[in-house]
Formats: sequence, C-alpha cells, structure tokens
Amino acid sequence: MARILLHTCCGPCTFYPLMRLREQGHEVIGFFYNPNIHPYMEFARRLEALQEMASANDLRLIVREDYPLEDFIRNVAFREQNRCIYCYTVRLEAAARLAKKSKFDAFTTTLLYSKRQKHDLIRSVAESAAKKARISFYYEDFREGWKIGQQMAIESGIYRQQYCGCIWSEKERFYKKRRH
Repeated sequence: MARILLHTCCGPCTFYPLMRLREQGHEVIGFFYNPNIHPYMEFARRLEALQEMASANDLRLIVREDYPLEDFIRNVAFREQNRCIYCYTVRLEAAARLAKKSKFDAFTTTLLYSKRQKHDLIRSVAESAAKKARISFYYEDFREGWKIGQQMAIESGIYRQQYCGCIWSEKERFYKKRRH
C-alpha cells in the first residue's frame, strides 16, 4: 500500500482513478491545481464539482486556489500549438514537488483517464517531473475505465465540463469556422 497524491483536473475525471487506486489498497489524497482553466467561473465551477465529488467519496483534497492567468497566457501566447506541454508541465511539476515535500510515496494524475488528452505526452512530462523532484510517479492507463467513470459522474449529478480547460480548447470545442 502506498500513499499517493492524485493530481485532479476535475470531479468527473477523478471517479475511476480514485476507485482503481483504492482497489489496489492505496491511500489517496487529491490535489487540485489547474491554472489552465478559463474563464475563472469555469475554474470555480470545476473546483466546486470536485469538492462535491470528494465529499461524497471521502477523498481528502489539497486545493491551490491561486489563479495565475497571466502566467499561463504569457507562457502559451505565440506557442498555442504547443500549449499542452506547458499546461501539463506546470501542473505535474507542482504535484511532484508537493508529493515530495509532503512525504508521499508517489504521485499520479487524473489526466491519464481522459481519452481526449495527449496521453503519451502526459506520461512523459510526469516522468520528467518525478525525476526532477526525486519522487516516484505512479503510472496506470486509466482510459480503460472511461465508460465506468463517465457513468459514475452522470449518476452523481455533478457538473461535467465540455472542453479541456484553456481558452484555446474552448474555442476548438465551440467555435466552428464558417465555410465560404
């Protein structure tokens, strides 16, 4: 049994990884740090949904409520096609540092659950963050439980977002170019 810090991007994506980690006997504490989520009301809504999910599932949470929007935009502007690298790195390095500082055995992330994320990039960034912080990274491909986790989220009635989080992903999700 290991003590694992689970970086959580949102409530819906937390159900299945939490279930899997607990089935394996791990002690799990969630960590919410997501400065990529825009606009702020979306950030607040996702945090609230995660807190509802955590309360209903007896998951202790560590929450970073700081919202460094300016840092995110500065680091992504003019590099929009590579924004995910920055997005994953800032969050997973924070998780690795916290896990090391707080004497966890390892850290992992709910980002490994989503079928819509860049799975191999997430794994690579997390492994680099682990090496840099000198902490173990727990890898599991949680995508196999996609349908199970989605059903759990639907049944819970919590907010389920429609885009990854950043303003560029919101545009890609909702804005359709006009055909001329």
